[in-house]
Amino acid sequence: MMDSTKYGIGYYNPPKPEYRWVYKDHVEKVPIWCSVDLRDGNQSLVIPMSLEEKVEFFKMLVKVGFKEIEVGFPAASDTEYNFLRTLIDNNMIPDDVTVQVLTQCREHIIKKTFDALEGTKNAIVHFYNSTSVAQREQVFKKNKEEIMKIATDGASLVKKLADEYDGNFRFEYSPESFTGTEPEYALEVCNAVIDILQPTKEKPLIINLPVTVSMSMSHVYANQIEYMSDNLKNRENVILSVHPHNDRGCGVADAEFAMLAGADRVEGTLFGNGERTGNVDVITLAMNMYSHGVDPHLDFSDMPEIVKLYEKVTRMHVYERSPYAGALVFAAFSGSHQDAIAKGMKWREEKKLHKWTVPYIPIDPKDIGRTYDADVIRVNSQSGKGGIGFILEQNFGYALPKEMREHFSYHVKSVSDNTHSELKPDEILKIFEEKYLNVTSPINVTETHFVQNNGITAVVTLDVDGRISKETAEGNGRLDAVSNAIKNKLGCKYVIEHYSEHSLTHGSNSDAIAYVGIRLENGEMAWGAGTDSDIIKSGIKALVSACNQADMNI
Repeated sequence: MMDSTKYGIGYYNPPKPEYRWVYKDHVEKVPIWCSVDLRDGNQSLVIPMSLEEKVEFFKMLVKVGFKEIEVGFPAASDTEYNFLRTLIDNNMIPDDVTVQVLTQCREHIIKKTFDALEGTKNAIVHFYNSTSVAQREQVFKKNKEEIMKIATDGASLVKKLADEYDGNFRFEYSPESFTGTEPEYALEVCNAVIDILQPTKEKPLIINLPVTVSMSMSHVYANQIEYMSDNLKNRENVILSVHPHNDRGCGVADAEFAMLAGADRVEGTLFGNGERTGNVDVITLAMNMYSHGVDPHLDFSDMPEIVKLYEKVTRMHVYERSPYAGALVFAAFSGSHQDAIAKGMKWREEKKLHKWTVPYIPIDPKDIGRTYDADVIRVNSQSGKGGIGFILEQNFGYALPKEMREHFSYHVKSVSDNTHSELKPDEILKIFEEKYLNVTSPINVTETHFVQNNGITAVVTLDVDGRISKETAEGNGRLDAVSNAIKNKLGCKYVIEHYSEHSLTHGSNSDAIAYVGIRLENGEMAWGAGTDSDIIKSGIKALVSACNQADMNI
């Protein structure tokens, strides 16, 4: 049995929360983005990335647009050290990109970190120590004053070494386990670090307040961030950063609420990879802003390629339902959803709208390198006429009339139901062609001649199950005359209830397609389609195809 009594509240709301952030309805200011894929993300992999894979991933992060990239913990291992040296020695860091390195507040580790940075143009030295009640009591067994001394000693040492080493160094301090630390104490420690480092407008200090372990609902974290933002010393020269983990599944919400509450910067990873349940997913966070009309200054216009590289070097899998990036996130199988999407697409095209308002699809899939045919309308036994018709029209140019789409959809869904599989566009086309298009058995019209008097007289050569004959009949038009010839030959009765046509391609030599629907004596409809460069012939082929759909008692 589960026992919830062993758990309690392990977080701390600040004194007298202001809740000013509540009155903002979306994030308007783009944060400074810092990718921690190569450090936090990499250290959580079952098989960490090789040097070559790290370099490939770094190049992709630069291409996406990250200007701050945490590349590792160079004092932790030779692999981490060598990766940083590879970037520096091979001049692989663009001038507008700053690399960030992590170090504990321990003297020999900080010194080795500066050794690793020798020769870099721009670097952030990120030093940290844990400040939470649980860590103070259980891990370090130190009081508040002793824990604060670890932070201030670290700050003093990085300041001293920055003057001794060649390079443009900035600093970042994190009170690790911030969410389990009393806000007043976290503020006291951060302000002591600020007093030592004396940030300026030219060299601001990053104060990073991580959700090392997610312990509260997101609004509590927002209160903590707002409190710190209001009370940090020298705030105009402090960049307030957040690093949310996802233990409660609230990483994105924590980051969004924190930005509303005053955070200037976000550390996270692509697709949320990281220790335990992971970090905040920067792609989701950035694309959420994009969906509100705010350019996140990160380029995810080729999402499939980003997914492909990520999966290759991390050996992780991007879940099919991951927001924005998953293979199925735009996919609509439901018939009613497909119908609404197809109508929304048509509405947008007809109205020449710039704003995206298509039902069920929050952003235009094409913006991130996805396609409507392969990613949006997906067909299985749950699909409807709107979606199936949309695929035929978008991919192959066949704009079926409404009643015919419904008729066709039953056949498509039946195939999917029997095979227990999704149908691809080419498979849907094959069903359409075999069932409706230019069907010539058992009935076929092989030749027609017309004479115009008061009406139209047609001389029609018919092939009925291999038996050739000629029939002459009159009608009020060519198609009507051919239809009467077929009815005379077969002794059947039906009425042409629908005829429509359109061009399949642009240009004078393009094929035309015609659609014909006939109402049988029993009240049922039969449908056919025909293509030809001659519109008269395409109509006759469509009529013949419809007759072959019907039971004519041949």
